[in-house]
Amino acid sequence: MAVDIVMPQAGESVTSGVISRWLKNEGDYVRRDEEIVEVETDKVNLAIPAPAAGVLRGLKVRQGDTVNVGQSLASIDDKAQAPASAPAAAAQTTAAQPAKVQVAEAKPQATPAKAPAEEVRATPLARKVAEEKGVDLSRIQGTGAGGRVREQDVLAFSSAGTATPNGSAKPAARATRERMTPLRQRIAQRLVQAQHTAAMLTTFNECDMTAVMELRKAYKEDFEKKHGIGLGFMSFFVKACVSALRAFPLVNASIVDDDGHPAIERHDTADIAVAVSTPRGLVVPVMRDCASLSFAGIESTLKDLATRGRDGKLSLEDMQGGTFTITNGGVFGSLMSTPILNPPQSAILGMHAIKNRPVEFPAGSGQVAIRPMMYLALSYDHRIVDGAEAVQFLVHVKRCLEDPQRLLLGV
Repeated sequence: MAVDIVMPQAGESVTSGVISRWLKNEGDYVRRDEEIVEVETDKVNLAIPAPAAGVLRGLKVRQGDTVNVGQSLASIDDKAQAPASAPAAAAQTTAAQPAKVQVAEAKPQATPAKAPAEEVRATPLARKVAEEKGVDLSRIQGTGAGGRVREQDVLAFSSAGTATPNGSAKPAARATRERMTPLRQRIAQRLVQAQHTAAMLTTFNECDMTAVMELRKAYKEDFEKKHGIGLGFMSFFVKACVSALRAFPLVNASIVDDDGHPAIERHDTADIAVAVSTPRGLVVPVMRDCASLSFAGIESTLKDLATRGRDGKLSLEDMQGGTFTITNGGVFGSLMSTPILNPPQSAILGMHAIKNRPVEFPAGSGQVAIRPMMYLALSYDHRIVDGAEAVQFLVHVKRCLEDPQRLLLGV
């Protein structure tokens, strides 16, 4: 009897995915709940487990194919007996998959002059593009997390050309083409949706980061020793935004449909989403009830979400339900930008690079001093948030950061 392996439901809005890679080969014996195929959707990556123990048969889709929810991917012959050498066979089968290699069981052998392409850390799409273009992955320097080779690295290597044995240069390609990943398609869809459905405006201000930087410098080591986590700037911004959202609750609200009529949905908690850059694109996981989190709690949650985001292990629940978003273009050197709303949220705060600039200091003194300044940008939906309210919200954030004691006193 054959047991079908089907594409599971990964959320109400997820209807399809792309086969990232098969972790097992046809004819392999697999154990129940052993991961056999990875699928990339527009929200999360899925590792589909075997529904039964047996031999993998009839692979119906290949790497790069798009599959719909409920579609059969392959089947398992659950009547097939496990071979006597099943553990060894399983180890040989998965030797090509870096995450599954059991190094302790491998026999010693001479180190090759070049690492095989299968052993190079690379994204599934990078492997597919490399195979199509005949590129040796072991010759590419990866720019992803942990040196992982991304598809952009493969394309750059291919278009640059490689040296031939006679020393001549391989001509560079004029153009390349690759399909958008489901995540990139979803990002594009939401950005266009935000532009078309919201009356989006952006207001700017600047913040003197001296007080936060001095406070962080003074307590950074003690904070890390006590809590086991570093003290970054983001926790200050999250706390400042929580305070501002309490003072201006419409910034924390959303416009929703109520039986065909627009309605304002207010939220009692500040569930703040934080934009995280990953090899697959930008993801925006959510920190729940930030008002109840300490500085250490915020930093720990941020680190966990960022790590799981880069590893492709965020769940659908991690990505849903945010009421406000913070994005930090400053980590990439951005001096100023206009962030785009994250629907159905009504506002998003953009952080930027800290630069020493001449400003009037102390305020009203007529004197000029060099201070570490950051531009802040608040994009908001003018249908629900008035301009005056948006400006006051941003000023509130600025005051909390320039005088961090306000965060402790709740003023």
